Amino acid sequence: MQLHDYWEYRNWIGLCDRPRRGCRTILETIGKMNLTIKGIFHTHAHLDHFLASAEIKDATEAPIYLHEADRFLWDTQEIQCQFFNIEYKPAPPPDYKIEDEQDLEHCSGKCIHTPGHTLGSVSFYFENEKVLVAGDTLFLGSVGRTDLPGGDFNTLKQSIQKRLYSLDEKTLVIPGHGPETSIGQEMTTNMFVKYNS
Repeated sequence: MQLHDYWEYRNWIGLCDRPRRGCRTILETIGKMNLTIKGIFHTHAHLDHFLASAEIKDATEAPIYLHEADRFLWDTQEIQCQFFNIEYKPAPPPDYKIEDEQDLEHCSGKCIHTPGHTLGSVSFYFENEKVLVAGDTLFLGSVGRTDLPGGDFNTLKQSIQKRLYSLDEKTLVIPGHGPETSIGQEMTTNMFVKYNS
């Protein structure tokens, strides 16, 4: 599992969707680079994206951000871990609700609500850098699964077509898993969600 999980801006760093694996290494690297974690931003509340929240918050006191529509999933952390036989370490409740079109503090990014994979799935868009952190909404040649609680393919399709395909085609897409892609590439090649001009 490859999770892209952080962006650097000046002398601070935002963490996004960190699994527990490799958390200590990330914290050590950030310390060596003399960076400060200002926020833990979640694209959605599935266990492979929130497992390190408790450890990172304990180490940094950085606030946790989550869209309110995924709070019900956040509250099922223990059940999600039991289902996959993963050690459960409870993450504290989110400090802040993140909303559609909300500017991200400390940087030039904004939140885009992209439901479909989950009810509260969001993507983080950095217009100046032309970078989209897409979570599990959009992948290289694919899309996030919609067969889990809160998932709906038609909603996901609308999120991608109306919210993401409207971004600059040169926008780099950093998905929650797998290789990077671009909005333009997905508009022309994605077999799951076609571009409707």
